[in-house]
Order: sequence, then structure tokens, then C-alpha cells
Amino acid sequence: MMNSLADKTALITGASQGIGKGIACELAIAGANIVITYFDNPTDHENAESTIAQIQSLGGNAIAVPVDVTQETSIKQCVELTVSHFSGLDILINNAGVMQQTKGLHTLVEEFSRCHTININGTWRMAIACAPHLKACGEGRIINISSGAGRRGSADLPAYSASKAAMISLTQSLALALAPDNITVNTLCPGVIWTPMCETFARLMEGTDSESAVNREKFIQDIKEIIPLQRPQTAEDIGHAVVFFASSGAKNITGQALNIDGGINMN
Repeated sequence: MMNSLADKTALITGASQGIGKGIACELAIAGANIVITYFDNPTDHENAESTIAQIQSLGGNAIAVPVDVTQETSIKQCVELTVSHFSGLDILINNAGVMQQTKGLHTLVEEFSRCHTININGTWRMAIACAPHLKACGEGRIINISSGAGRRGSADLPAYSASKAAMISLTQSLALALAPDNITVNTLCPGVIWTPMCETFARLMEGTDSESAVNREKFIQDIKEIIPLQRPQTAEDIGHAVVFFASSGAKNITGQALNIDGGINMN
């Protein structure tokens, strides 16, 4: 779908690494101008600069903006900068999110609040801030990144799973509310992709602390055994789906949740 998004501008939250980075690169290959957001700390800033350099090496045009999705002022400034820099906004990808740090019944109430505040409230705030500009472009797109964990409950990840299930419902509500403005809203439910968040999950499953090394190869092999297609997913897989949902080919698709998990969830 080379150049299928030429002259479009996409804003991707939490895109300095992992799935967000894969999405940003695929959108750039498709011709879109890219704005990536990252949390304002030295590590994320370095990762964001690396992502921008990679996008530019692909021939793309991109900028990085530090954003706190829990703060309306920070979001407003980011959206205004995006619209000013690229003369509009066509696509919003809500990818920023966090995972809980403790497992199962040990999960603290505070972790439910943190997952909801960032994963759900942040998605809502970004959508509301971007909606007027998405309406103005005439064919706006919002694509939320949920998770396979949002498809069914999880004994190990109750806070994270609940927040991602809520994102699917929020997607449907936004799709209904924004349909009169010709803005489609869909969500993607990735399976297991090796990212820093996945590494946190692996540590939870192994019961190791943040300083301990994770046996990545064993973890991936164990996961492959529950995937019908017998292979883990990649950030690029998610990026390809985002490009489709952002294109004119998906103009009549809204309020949907698509699993990209090799067949783990089929619905």
C-alpha cells in the first residue's frame, strides 16, 4: 500500500519503541507525515530520536513530541503543534499504555487506577482533543491499540486486561458518536509481541524482579505452542493493519475490533 496515505498526517501516542514504533514506520512507508509522542524522560527521548531517524531513513517526514496523556494541557499542546506543523491531522493512533507490575490476586487497587488513567482516560482525552481536526479533514480515522488480553479475563493480569476490554467498548462508543462527522473508530488486539511491555509480562510470569534477565527464547517458544499459526506477531504486523484501517479502503469499517494474534482468539 505504498503511498496510499500520501499527504495524510498521523499522530501516534507512545511510539518511541515497540508496537508504536512499528506502526509509525509502516505509516511512513505508506506516505503519511508522522508525529510520535513519548513520555518525557531521557530513555524515551533517546528512543524517540532513534525512531525519527529510522523513519527519515525510510524517506518519511516525522517529528517527536513529549506528551503526558493524563494531562489535558500536554495533549492540547501536542495536537496544536501537530496541526500547525503539518497543516492538519487525519489519523490518530492511541497506542500509549501501561501494564500492571504485580500479578493476579496480589494486584493493587492503585494499579487498576493507573491502567485505567493511562490506557482509557488517555485514549478518551486524545480522541476528544483530535476530533475537531479529524472532522475538518473530511475522512478522519481513530485506531486504538487494545490487546488480546482485552478479549477475555486474565487471572494474572486483571487490571491490564480490564483496561483493554474497556478500550474495545470505548471504541464502539466513539464510533457511534463520531460517525456523523465521517470519522471511523476501530481497535486492534495484538497477540504476543516482544516489546518492553511484553518483557514486563514475562517477568511477572517468571516471578523475577526488574533487574533479572528474562529467557526470551524460552518465553517465545512457550507462547508459540498456544498460537495456531505457530509464530509470534511483530510490530510490523500491527502496522500493516493500521495502514489498512487508515486508508480509504476501510471507509465503511467502524466500531470493530480486529485480532492480530495468529489465531489465539477467534471472534
